[in-house]
Amino acid sequence: MSLSSKEHILQTAVSLFSKQGFAAVSMRDLAKAVDMSTAALYHHFSNKQALYLSAVQFAFTKQASAFDAVWQTELPAQEKLRRFVHCFVLVLTKDADFRCLIQRELLDADAERMQLLAEGVFFEQFRQLAHVIAQLGMTQHVHFKALSMIALVCNLIQMQPLSRYLPGWQAEHEQVDFIAEQVTDLFMNGLKGSEGSI
Repeated sequence: MSLSSKEHILQTAVSLFSKQGFAAVSMRDLAKAVDMSTAALYHHFSNKQALYLSAVQFAFTKQASAFDAVWQTELPAQEKLRRFVHCFVLVLTKDADFRCLIQRELLDADAERMQLLAEGVFFEQFRQLAHVIAQLGMTQHVHFKALSMIALVCNLIQMQPLSRYLPGWQAEHEQVDFIAEQVTDLFMNGLKGSEGSI
């Protein structure tokens, strides 16, 4: 299978899984979508689980170089954190299929797929984020803090369609730079932030 054919299969898989969920997409559905036989698809991917993990890795790998560039800089930990948040917001904002895929997975919460995603896709980024948080002197409950940072970004992006109709909404609230700065400030300084008391 050529690289372009494999990319086509994986991109199609990402799109189908993100829109319909893991359980609703069969290998037959995917084979039909990419105009090949089911047997040919099984020749390249041993089962749906293997194809699924490859699809998520494919979706995330497209963005991985930006994250790697953040971790490899010699900048202070707080600037690394800010740049990570910016990259993460950008990924979730610009790649709707990847965002929906992750949201669906978290809702399904299948233990085996969660473990595959954690170990095969997100492990290194999470490890790097936890390391930066520890460098900031936040050495207690580092895992929880890293998870909180990720959850905050994910939920802010997920809430955008609703937030537009809530009091106080402004267009800048959906801009990548604004979100990244606000999330980093909230994480570093708490709700009081730079504005003083609540």
